[in-house]
Amino acid sequence: MTLHFCTDPAPADWIADSELPWEDLVTLGPGGFDAYARLRLLPDPVRPGMSENDAEAEDWRSEQLPRLFELLAAETTTPGDCYFCVWDGFGQSDVVSDEWRPDPWYDRKVQLPARAYWLFRGPLAEVGTWDSAAGWPGEVRLDDAEPAFVWPADRAWCFAFDVDPHWAGIGGDPGLIARLAADPRLDVVPTDRSADRPFYS
Repeated sequence: MTLHFCTDPAPADWIADSELPWEDLVTLGPGGFDAYARLRLLPDPVRPGMSENDAEAEDWRSEQLPRLFELLAAETTTPGDCYFCVWDGFGQSDVVSDEWRPDPWYDRKVQLPARAYWLFRGPLAEVGTWDSAAGWPGEVRLDDAEPAFVWPADRAWCFAFDVDPHWAGIGGDPGLIARLAADPRLDVVPTDRSADRPFYS
């Protein structure tokens, strides 16, 4: 089974219609879950104004994300039916033009105040195979773009990963968050949604 490109963004309305500030939404996902956590892809900064270039560790998302999705597949009744949002800023041309052109795909993308996403549907095991998705027009190459949001059809959890933070957010039930935090191959820390979260400058 393969991924399918969705031309109707309605399945993401529960995210797009959220009243949360967009910075909070794209980093921790929608509200309504009983627990949240951060998957750290770099250690948290240890001083104000610290740059990612000063972090004393390598970004290890390539090792953590497959393990995370492996565990999340067991935490839903619909691992074969999941949704994936991919930021439309990936795969864009390097050519800069001053001429404004309307986006012919605007109504087919998931729209947030400062982000827009392509929407895909299919098995969680097919995460990342955007360019081979059925119905994908292929006008933009997404290559190795990471998913910005992932959730199963039963909405048992939601993964959120914006391009700016050094971590991804996960919402789910407390048992799920505890199991992720206990996995030695993941750097997952429970987080209070109402508390400030660390960012590199």
